[in-house]
Parts: sequence; structure tokens; C-alpha cells
Amino acid sequence: MSLLERLNNDMKQAMKNKEKDKLSVIRMIKASIQNEAIKLGVSELSDADELTVLSRELKQRKDSLHEFDKAGREDLVEKLRTEIAIVELYMPKQLSEEELSEIVKETIAEVGAKSKTEMGKVMAAIMPKVKGKADGSLVNKFVQQHLS
Repeated sequence: MSLLERLNNDMKQAMKNKEKDKLSVIRMIKASIQNEAIKLGVSELSDADELTVLSRELKQRKDSLHEFDKAGREDLVEKLRTEIAIVELYMPKQLSEEELSEIVKETIAEVGAKSKTEMGKVMAAIMPKVKGKADGSLVNKFVQQHLS
């Protein structure tokens, strides 16, 4: 089942169950996917493009959550936590820290990086491998640890 089919089914279910928050988030995700398809000039996005849109939606919410948390806006923080949980339902299973560490080690060996000056080269090689499965800041942290 494609992501759009899953979103449509979940949207119908959310309507039946009167789950306003879930319905709102699903509609936002669908709109983002459709906007991306229009922007790229295609009728349907590839799985990788859908994953990019989902990752972007999740990152936007996490960034907002951080800002609202710093500002002490608990009302908005709680709403965003709910939205993040819903978006994460559609993301692929996240890599564990051990799995991510192993991928980082392998990629550093493949690239032949020896110091932090080659971090950009390592990040460029690793990000396509973990796209949607790991947070970029976590990947960055592991790369720094293994290169130092």
C-alpha cells in the first residue's frame, strides 16, 4: 500500500472516529505531498520524494517544538508533540544508535576519511543511506565522534 493510499484510509478512519488532531495532520501531510508533486511537475511522487516530504514535515515540527518549549508555550508544545507522534506513524522505522554507529563506521572506511576536515565528504556519502531512518543531527554527532 502506497503512502497516499494509507493516508486516505487513515483520513477516512479519523473522520469516522472524530479524531480532529489526526485528521488535521493527515491533511497537512497530504497537502505537502501534493504541493511537492506540483512543484516537481509529476502526477505521483516516488517513495524517496514522499520520504523527503515526511522528513521535512517532521523536522519543521521538531524545530517549532524546540522554539515553543524555550518560550514556555506549553499549550503549543503539547499540540506539536501530538502532531509529531502522528507524523512518525508514517515514517520508516528509525535506526538504533548501534545500527547507525555501524553505518557511520562503514561509510568512513568506504570514503577513507581520516580527520574532521573530511566530515562533509562522509556526511554526503552517509545521508542517502539513512534518509528518513535517522535524524541528521544524530548522524552528525556520530560522524564527529568516529572522526576524532
